[in-house]
Amino acid sequence: MTRSLRKGPFFQANLLNKTKDKKDYQNIKVWSRGSTILPEFIGHGFDIHNGKSFVSITITEDMVGHKFGEFASTRKSGKHKVKKGKK
Repeated sequence: MTRSLRKGPFFQANLLNKTKDKKDYQNIKVWSRGSTILPEFIGHGFDIHNGKSFVSITITEDMVGHKFGEFASTRKSGKHKVKKGKK
């Protein structure tokens, strides 16, 4: 179910304040994976929490309108173990 258009997109208000006060070399840490990426965030670096660690991304124009959580996977990719020496 999508969010009502009259309400507008969901985002944490302090993210806008942090992007205005941000230094060039600093990434902004984000725990709110459900926040929508706004056009004001383009070009800024963010560290998105995936439940264990932070994933660094830089926002581009293609990411606007998506959620932060879409770019930091919380699942670990499973790999099968390869047996060596068995014929």
